Amino acid sequence: MKTYYINNGNENGGPFTIEELKSQHISTATLVWCNGMDEWKYAADIEELQPLFRTLPPPVKQSQKPESTIITEPKTILGLKISHFILTIIFLAIMIFILILNLIQANKKSLLDERNRQTELGNEKVKLDQKVDSEQRIQEEIQKKITTANNNTFKKDSITNRIAELKVLIRDSKSKLDTAESDLIAAQKFKLLRSEENKNEQISSFQNTIMDLKKEINKHESDLNRLYLQLETIH
Repeated sequence: MKTYYINNGNENGGPFTIEELKSQHISTATLVWCNGMDEWKYAADIEELQPLFRTLPPPVKQSQKPESTIITEPKTILGLKISHFILTIIFLAIMIFILILNLIQANKKSLLDERNRQTELGNEKVKLDQKVDSEQRIQEEIQKKITTANNNTFKKDSITNRIAELKVLIRDSKSKLDTAESDLIAAQKFKLLRSEENKNEQISSFQNTIMDLKKEINKHESDLNRLYLQLETIH
């Protein structure tokens, strides 16, 4: 005789015969396995277990016919027939719903209008701020140009003054250079009342003086050229 194992979700039970399964109160969703099956199946999928789940309906009781018919008056609510009363309640509910819906829509419209007004005010404020910022930038730009012009004028004046000073220094240095070169020539030619050592010292001194003056003149001329270039870059 074939026997079956069942699983209640936590543990296995069995083996049971079909008659014994009746007392286990299994359902169509109970997992069942028997020898020859590859895997567990629901009890509803096993053909030989189908009779366990078939139930017969209870017998119909025969009711006695009433000996007499009792006529009752239709029921009323607040003086209205029940059907009329229900229709009235439905109509009132619809009217209340429409009223609430209108109130909600009016409230939404009011909120939308207020939001639009706030947006317009915000846009106007942004435009005003932009206008103020633009005017402020214009004033700053004008002030910057004035400051730049003043600075350029000051730089031009400073450079011009320095150029004039360098020209004077170069003229003085060239005059000193001419004098030193004349003194060097005279020292080289003069021979009376001095030794050869004194002559060489004088010549060396004049030569050093001439070299220093030439370096000084070159430096002044270099500074002068640099200042001319700076002067050309100032607008």
